[in-house]
Amino acid sequence: MKDPIDTYISQQTAASICCIDEKGMPYCFSCFYTYNSKDHLLYYKSSRDTRHSILLMDKPQVAGTILPDKLQKLLVKGVQLQGTLLPEEDPFAQQAAVQYYLKNPMAVAIPGFIWTIRIDYIKMTDSSLGFGKKITWQRQA
Repeated sequence: MKDPIDTYISQQTAASICCIDEKGMPYCFSCFYTYNSKDHLLYYKSSRDTRHSILLMDKPQVAGTILPDKLQKLLVKGVQLQGTLLPEEDPFAQQAAVQYYLKNPMAVAIPGFIWTIRIDYIKMTDSSLGFGKKITWQRQA
């Protein structure tokens, strides 16, 4: 992945993720995440019985956004992403809890499961590189 994208995602903490409900309608949720830049994965914690978790177990495709933790209205910056929620037996998901708790040790006290989103595509807008500058990345097959 391109360095500005990795750097940006690593520096932020919250994402808005959209999945699809049983009627084909979008359903969004927000989450705190940890980023694995080596494998381009997002880890987040949520209960297995939340609406979004139930929807994602049926239809694992996601889209989402990551905005800066501290917005600067004159400096537009953010990420739009597409990806797939991985099943817990996927090799990429095996280290999800370890990675998440290394960055968020206090989260151990909160019940929930650590989920893994494999990022497949990113478009980043970064006006610090020039007004409306876009950087894209796509996972290779």
